[in-house]
Amino acid sequence: MSVLYPLKFVPIFKQMIWGSETWGLSGVKGSESVVSNGDLRGKMISEIIREYREQLVGGKNYHRFGDEFPLLIKFIDASLDLSVQVHPNDELARMRHGKRGKSEMWYVTGARPGARLHAGFSCSLSPDEYERKVADGTIADALAEYEVGEGDVFYLPAGRVHSLGAGTSVAEIQETSDVTYRIFDFNRLGLDGKPRELHTALAKDAIDFTVLRDYRTHYQLSKNEETLLVRCPHFTTVLYDIDECVSKDISSLDSFLAVMCTEGEGTVSDSQGNRAGVRAGETVLLPACSGIVTFAPSHQMKLLASYV
Repeated sequence: MSVLYPLKFVPIFKQMIWGSETWGLSGVKGSESVVSNGDLRGKMISEIIREYREQLVGGKNYHRFGDEFPLLIKFIDASLDLSVQVHPNDELARMRHGKRGKSEMWYVTGARPGARLHAGFSCSLSPDEYERKVADGTIADALAEYEVGEGDVFYLPAGRVHSLGAGTSVAEIQETSDVTYRIFDFNRLGLDGKPRELHTALAKDAIDFTVLRDYRTHYQLSKNEETLLVRCPHFTTVLYDIDECVSKDISSLDSFLAVMCTEGEGTVSDSQGNRAGVRAGETVLLPACSGIVTFAPSHQMKLLASYV
């Protein structure tokens, strides 16, 4: 058995009608990530989990998720508005589709001036009012809208209606799930020249109609230290904005650490001295057995580090 080390993966590019996605780390069936470095090059993530189990993902995660990697890590570049959509929670998704639900978060990596997104309702709606607004094309008017810039964070638990706006790029961390209910698609046509399917009825039972005063996630950045962004039942994500070496002991997490580089470049290494280079747009997986991990920027580097 090979010694585990920081793992990099072949990017999975997906062209969409509204822009593109780059999946940096995926356990989604049919779109599983393949290792691109070291002795494990060419192996799928599920193969490595079967071989290394708790050494790779942690004991509690292996017991909970088996051979399926529990997070989907991606970079999204929206040239056009994404559809207004919602994701079911775990219970509803299992009942309907035999899959997990989808809670997720966005970290804005770039936005052109005036770029916006929608997250949550701005006013109270009943389920019947929701259906009427979908039917007459005004559902987006009932959503909270935010002008965004680099560094903005939005946590989107299952049930929260949302839409990413044109001119926005984000790093997305989510549960391993491909279940999406499309509510409104701005009356555009798909690649086949026909309107894309809407899931009005399915979404109705999945939506959380609660109205909040603010859907943005607020945080106080700590330079060269770990900054907590999101902690939820499905993942925890922290930010490192660094211009010097920073270390973290992950021994007590009982979890892997999935590291996305959103700016700059440098290296990530484990307690045995195994290391991998990383630059903006890349993802590195640090196994649960990595011990003390070190992030070393070439000059300046921003990293999102997630664990379960």
